[in-house]
Amino acid sequence: MKLSEIKQHLASLKTIAFELPDGSLVPNHFHVTEVGKITKNFIDCGGTIRNEEVVNFQLWNANDYDHRLHPEKLVHIIELSEKVLNIPDLEIEVEYQGSTIGKYGLDFDGTNFLLTTKQTDCLAKDNCGIPQEKPRVKLSDLQKQTACEPNSGCC
Repeated sequence: MKLSEIKQHLASLKTIAFELPDGSLVPNHFHVTEVGKITKNFIDCGGTIRNEEVVNFQLWNANDYDHRLHPEKLVHIIELSEKVLNIPDLEIEVEYQGSTIGKYGLDFDGTNFLLTTKQTDCLAKDNCGIPQEKPRVKLSDLQKQTACEPNSGCC
């Protein structure tokens, strides 16, 4: 989800809820302690130089039960961050403290913001010898195929 999308969703909400991948909710007295632009400059295992930028939201579960973040306040924080940090309409990554700091993608189901799992991947599979995954075939499907007929040219 991009910044412009979260602002659109927030405009129609009365409360904000973030749902973790296991279906549990981030406690409703969370704080957004950071909004920032993260720039990652790196070289992949195939030697290609890459540059990625995301907007980072850090959610923090405080013991402050009396101050719940309202949608209009989060929009204000986002707009201030865009202006002061010169943040373009980037994808959002969310940090949240579990057993360690987890990084999540962000989606919306019409009610809750969904923290989605992220996976590592090799960005240069073609350059570093990682074989392409072969399609899985059921043995029963192979048996359904017709065998070559003599003189058909398939053998």
